[in-house]
Parts: sequence; structure tokens; C-alpha cells
Amino acid sequence: MWPPPSVNRITAYPGAWWATSEVVLILESHFRTQRSVGPLNSGFRASPNRGPNVTEFWIGLPLGLRYLLVGFVGLLGGGLANLVIYRFAYFNPRPISPWGPSAADAPSRRWFDRIPVLGWFTLRREASIHGSGFWIRPLLIEIGTALGLMWLYQFETQTGGQLPATLRIPAFLPIVEPMLTTMFFVHAILVVLMVAATFVDFDERTIPDIITIPGTIIAVVIAAIGIPIFLPTALPVARFATAVASTTYDSPWFTSVNIANEQGISIALLIWSVWCFALADRRWSAVIFRRRGLRRALKHFVDGLFHYGFWKVLVAIWLLGIVGITCVWMLGGTHWQGLLTSLVGLAVGGGVIWAIRIVATWALNVEAMGFGDVTLMAMIGAMIGWQAALVAFFLSPFAAIASVLVRYLITRDTYTPYGPYLCAGTVLTLVRWDQLYNGWLASNLLFMGSMLLWLCIGMLGLMGAMLFVWRRIKMVIFA
Repeated sequence: MWPPPSVNRITAYPGAWWATSEVVLILESHFRTQRSVGPLNSGFRASPNRGPNVTEFWIGLPLGLRYLLVGFVGLLGGGLANLVIYRFAYFNPRPISPWGPSAADAPSRRWFDRIPVLGWFTLRREASIHGSGFWIRPLLIEIGTALGLMWLYQFETQTGGQLPATLRIPAFLPIVEPMLTTMFFVHAILVVLMVAATFVDFDERTIPDIITIPGTIIAVVIAAIGIPIFLPTALPVARFATAVASTTYDSPWFTSVNIANEQGISIALLIWSVWCFALADRRWSAVIFRRRGLRRALKHFVDGLFHYGFWKVLVAIWLLGIVGITCVWMLGGTHWQGLLTSLVGLAVGGGVIWAIRIVATWALNVEAMGFGDVTLMAMIGAMIGWQAALVAFFLSPFAAIASVLVRYLITRDTYTPYGPYLCAGTVLTLVRWDQLYNGWLASNLLFMGSMLLWLCIGMLGLMGAMLFVWRRIKMVIFA
């Protein structure tokens, strides 16, 4: 239907990327070309929100050169992922990456060894040390990361794949390309980090903090700069889209609540403090509690927090974060809105996995999910927001089904790392964002409102009860 109903009732949305008046004029021109329509009246007045100068310089480069540069960045990102995969593995680090130290009995590394892709062919000389074919997987990781980022760049910035279908028109995409470009580069960082996390988790069933802690900090800092990095929400929600806005913490409601008050800063500081505390070496012992009482159990817990020297790094991160959050809060504007959106994404992304881990571990009496999955999803939520993190979480089981079944049939191993499938769910979310969020989730969130929290709590309790009953059934059957 054109003109779309209620289009003139759209008002200014916080975080809107561009002038709705320009959107309407472009859409009007496009649809006139496709069919005969009458003039569309609009009362919107705003100016396009242009990206930073570096983004404009990037867009000014020839498109072919941009693809080559993105591919080169992908090769470097794949090399960085290989370095993390092999050097920072928790249980079995191996000196395979040419950017790390070589094995003691290996010949000295040469400059040619560090050239992406080509260097792995010369490193085949170390096959007697690392095993035949050791170089194939890291070679494919570098090629796959480069090709994947080139495709993602084309999908996000040239075709507007994450925009509503009504706005993917040639006359409109140049207006939003600066914002789409900055969003892509954040997603590129996320993809490289997820590649490293995926293969480390496959190898060792653990996700090292060297991936998730820096990744989360990078996400929070970029969001605080005020650059629009979050995925687009179609406006008006659940209707014919004539504009989009960044999916901030209050999407799709876009409330007019003042977030610059004491409640907003309290929420941000609480989220940051809980995240830092969650990263500490927490050693609560139910055995000590039952046998020696609460006092000894608490002493054991506190001693564990300071057992390793890493607690000093965590305290420094916490203090710097407290100061930084307070400064951004005082600065206000899009800086504070972006930071709060990232922190809420961190809390929801990590909190959902943490809650499921606690409930499922209690119900099954075995560790249900590793804490690395919690920190991984917190990082993902900080980069793409809580709405996208929820979508990614619910997609992850579908991404896991085929792989888990094949793995079980071959190895009969029932313990499957879940981190790779959280990453796969995130990629699916980025690729199908418009259909999943704008086409379905946003309208449901708009309808449920505050009921969403209670629905999630109810589903969590139901899951715990079902897992507990299943454990009792298995005990009876296999006793």
C-alpha cells in the first residue's frame, strides 16, 4: 500500500541515522518509477547524519580497491586468529603461527613465512614436528576469513542487506553508506574474534579470556565514541519502513525516558562491576559449606579471588571502567546512549547464558555450559546489542543440530562445545537481521513490553524443571 498508513505520524527518533524527509523523497521517486502514485506529503525536517571524515575518505576510494583492502584485512585477521588459536590455547599451546616463537627444534622463521597464505606453504618444512598437514587448517582460516569479510562488506554496505527491503534502492544507499561502513568494520572485528574462539573451543572446549576480555572492552569503547555501530531498526516498527534508527538499548520502544539521570549511571556501573567480578577466580565450595560452615566457605571463596595475580589486572580494568563510564555519562548525548546500549547488550548476552548455566548445572548435576560461553556471549552482546544477542542465542541450537549429530555418530561423544554455535548464530543474525528482527522480533517486543522479562524467567524455570525430571528419569532407567 502506498502511501504507507500513518507515515505522517512518525516523529523524531533518538539515534536516527538520517533525515526522514530525504528518505520519503527518495522513496517517492523510486515508487513513481515503478507505478503511478500521487505525491507524498511529509513534515519531516532534519539533516543527514554523516559519518566521520575517515569513513568519507574510505568511501571515496574505488570500490575494487576497497574490496582488495578488506580482503587484505581479512588475511591479517585470519593470521591474528591463528596466532590466538595456537599460542594462547589453555591446555595445549603449540608454536605453529609464524607470528609466534618457533619450536625449539625447528629452523628459524624467515620473513617469507609471515606472508598470509603463501607463508604456510614454506612452513610445511615443520611437518615432522607438528604433524603432516598441520598447515592446511590455518591456511584455510586465513583464506576463509578474507573471503568472508569481502562478502560481508558487499552485503552490508553495497546492497544494504540489513536494511528494510523498501530502503534497499540505489538512490538511497549512498546516504547511509557511512553508517553502514562503520558498522561493518565493527562486525569485522567481531568475526575475527569469533573465528579464534570457535577453533580454540573445538580444540580444547574452552574459550580463553585473551579473546573475550579485550573484545568486550573494544566494543564498549567504540560504542562510547558515539559512532552508530548497532544494527538498524525499521521505522515505524511493524509497518511500512520509511526510515531506520540504530537499535539502541530501548529499541523498539524508543522511550523518551531521561537516561542521563542517576538511575542510568547506576545501571551502567552495576553492569560493569558484575562483569569484572564474574571474570575473577571464584571458588565457592559447597563441600566446605556443608562440612565446615558458612564462615570457612566464605574464607575459601575470598582467598580464591586473590589467589592468582590476575586479580590486579581485573581491579585496574574495573577502576578504569568506573572512571570512563562516569566521564561518558557526564558527556551525555550519543556517547552515553551508545555506551549504555553496549553495556546492556553485555548484561543480557552474558546474563542469559549465565542463568542457563546455573539452572542447567543444578538440574543435571553436571556442568552444563562453560563460563567461556558466558564471556563470549557478553562480548557479542556488547558489540551488536541485546536484541541481536537474543536472536543469536535462539538461533544457535539450530546451527548446532547437524554438526552435533554428525559428531555424535562418529565419536559417540556427548560433550559438545557450544561456543562455535553461539558464533554461528551470531553470523546468521547479521545475515538475516531484517527478517528476524524487523520482520518478527521487534513487533513482538513492542507487544509484550515488560512481560518479556517475566516470560524469560518463566521459561528458565520451566527448562530447569524439565531437565531435573529428565535427570531423574535417566537415573531410574540406567540405574
